Amino acid sequence: MPWLMKAEPDSRVVKGKDVKFSVDDFEKLGVSPWDGVRNHEAKKIMKERMKLGDKVLFYHSNCKTPGVFAIAEIVKEGYPDYTAWDEKHPYYDAKTKKDDPTWFMVDVKFIERLPYPPTLSLIKHIATSTSLPDEISYIGQEGFDAIKSMQLVNRGRLSVQPVEQIAFDAIIQLGNKGGWDDLVDSKAKSKVKSKTESVETNSETKPNNPSAKQTKQKCIPTKPEPESSKDQISNKMDSKPTTDTTGKSISKLKKSPSDADLEGRRRSKRIKEHA
Repeated sequence: MPWLMKAEPDSRVVKGKDVKFSVDDFEKLGVSPWDGVRNHEAKKIMKERMKLGDKVLFYHSNCKTPGVFAIAEIVKEGYPDYTAWDEKHPYYDAKTKKDDPTWFMVDVKFIERLPYPPTLSLIKHIATSTSLPDEISYIGQEGFDAIKSMQLVNRGRLSVQPVEQIAFDAIIQLGNKGGWDDLVDSKAKSKVKSKTESVETNSETKPNNPSAKQTKQKCIPTKPEPESSKDQISNKMDSKPTTDTTGKSISKLKKSPSDADLEGRRRSKRIKEHA
């Protein structure tokens, strides 16, 4: 039965040791023990189910472009993972015992790279498609349906997982024939376009400065201009009562004597004095 096994191609230091293992490292090494697995389900697969000659999809995980990059093969069946007893190892486990080991591993041999590594984006695109895209019609309807059922799609976090033979063959075809770039690119462009349209819509409906606080305009009464002294006197005169203390209406106001009247009075006074 085929399998999919994950490794991290980018540097990640754990307890002072870099645990990265890329396809370049794998190809250079040739054969590698699959140590450091501390998941009981994955451990059980390596201990009980993996057999000599089983094929493996070597998968780059936890990186910018995850996907299947090479084909490998099981060359040694499950045996105790001795790194669990090494206190200096990044995945040391103080609870496991040499006479009753908890963790197991297998040896895996590098076979060949895939010229067009099927990415996780491609596999998810296939899994969510309602019909077989023309660009990858060569995998057939069975291959299309098998990829939809892969654990990689439904249980992506498991580091060691089984793969149906039809799905394995379809992935290998995708990796050798390619021709699916437009599928992934069009999906990425669609996401970018949708995001751009959303931003433009929001910019049209929101105020220019959304962070600015909206304040109410206060209505401040205008202070009246001061009246001139002349206007004040005029206003006071206008405000005098038009009735006397007895309540009778005052119809006429006394007029001030003119200069001619005053001069006439003076002359009359002087004539009387000389008479």
